[in-house]
Amino acid sequence: MKYKLGDFVRFVDEKLEGFVTRIIDDQMIGVTTEDDFEIPVLASKVTSVYGYQPPGSVKETGVEEAVPAGEFISRGVFAAVVSDPKANSVVHFYLVNETSFQLLASLTTEKQDKFKGEFSGVIQPKSAEKVYSAQLADLQLWPKFIFHVIFHTRQNAEPPAPLNIGEKFKAKDFSGSKKQIPLLKQQGWLIRLDDHEVVIDAQKLKESFYNTPEGKATIEKPSKEIDLHIEKLRSDYQFIGSSEILKIQLDHFHKMLDAAIVNQMPEVVFIHGAGNGTLRHEIQKVLSKHPRAQTFMDAQKEKFGYGATRVMLK
Repeated sequence: MKYKLGDFVRFVDEKLEGFVTRIIDDQMIGVTTEDDFEIPVLASKVTSVYGYQPPGSVKETGVEEAVPAGEFISRGVFAAVVSDPKANSVVHFYLVNETSFQLLASLTTEKQDKFKGEFSGVIQPKSAEKVYSAQLADLQLWPKFIFHVIFHTRQNAEPPAPLNIGEKFKAKDFSGSKKQIPLLKQQGWLIRLDDHEVVIDAQKLKESFYNTPEGKATIEKPSKEIDLHIEKLRSDYQFIGSSEILKIQLDHFHKMLDAAIVNQMPEVVFIHGAGNGTLRHEIQKVLSKHPRAQTFMDAQKEKFGYGATRVMLK
């Protein structure tokens, strides 16, 4: 797959363009157009549009500028997480170098004992480089991140020990609100890599992207009963295959579940219909492992039959 999340592409056969917001499989991607509508399309049916560069991306010059000895900064390596300004469902990870060293850096991800090199390169002093992108809705599925960083300079400065940090985004005691990241000129989470253990509260991170800088929720409180029937979600459902229908329904389920949690709702009912039971099974499989789901059950059989699931939230 030559495309990555956040890439700007143009349709070959239609006058449409947008940002890649989902990698469906090795051949299919999801492209969100300017009307915020995600369209599944074959990767061969779009082409890259060059010129769009996310804030914070810095082209390497390969030239190290001399820094006076008294102004040489030895510490200040961060990971930053910001939402894409054009595709809000996508977040980007940056390595931010506030030191006077050049950083020889790499990022490898690990998931289910499978490793993948995501980034390698030189990050110049006082600059940032995008190293990874992901769907915010899939936060609980993000892989483990393994950072390797070596400090280099031609100047008379002792380099710190190389960084070798492997961390799965997990709930512990990371707290605080989004900050302005000067090199990126965006609000985001800034996680220091060269000072202390990287510990991230995944739920707080996720909820932060639904909040304005003032902390007010920008996501609307959902109804107590959420209908997942495809005809309620898409007007073109007649032209969508069964696997894509299931994906759309599950995406909406995850979005509404997150919205209910952010708005501290005590319970919510998902109307999925009886059908062949696939959607019900997938929903209840997620709920059985979700840390914020206290319990769930079939909702009001006299009203919904076996076509709805009631979720009690913590």
